[in-house]
Amino acid sequence: MSADLAPPEAPPVAAVEASPQLADPFDRAAFAAASNASEAQLADLDRFLALLTERNAQLNLVGPSALAAFWLRHAYDSAQLLTLAPEALIWADIGAGAGFPGLIIAILLKGRPDVHVHLIESTAKRCRFLEEACATLDLPATVHNARAEDLELKVDVVTARAVAPLVKLLGYAWPYLCRGATGLFLKGQDVEAELKAATRSWKFHARLIPSLSSEQGRIVQLKRISRVRPG
Repeated sequence: MSADLAPPEAPPVAAVEASPQLADPFDRAAFAAASNASEAQLADLDRFLALLTERNAQLNLVGPSALAAFWLRHAYDSAQLLTLAPEALIWADIGAGAGFPGLIIAILLKGRPDVHVHLIESTAKRCRFLEEACATLDLPATVHNARAEDLELKVDVVTARAVAPLVKLLGYAWPYLCRGATGLFLKGQDVEAELKAATRSWKFHARLIPSLSSEQGRIVQLKRISRVRPG
């Protein structure tokens, strides 16, 4: 259910259904079945995983346990966003880190006309990794070594995962949202508290969607944002 989260005192309202049963273990084959990825896309994901594994030993991009759960925790968690914005061509990923979700989205959209993904990351070492991955896989993506709030990009969708609480994240995403972008933010089980806190500073239309990759995960789909004027 959708809800206009306007009054600061009003709690977020969202209907959350149970996530579907996932294959166990959730491996490459399970990802292919769940996402309908092509062999070419799977090959690019294989190459990306190999590069991430190699560079992770030097750069500490993700935890070792995360690599073991790559296909569910990273690949499928990222890929599910495409089902929520199937017509979107231009994406921005704030705090792109090791490439989730933005680089996965770029892999899965590769070859589609007019697609571009902006990977925004303030840490130089992560930017170097993202640039290497994009070049190796010939992806339709640009890496920005910058703070998200300092850029002026017109995009269809702005996304982020594990960057900041929603009230702060909306400040980072404001330059994109105020230009008409839809927000798709991957969040955890505390998202309703984050939404409630965000209404003290922001007015927006939000929809809370169950994650397909985690029973605890939620996706905040957000549109029509404005700042709350101090009373």
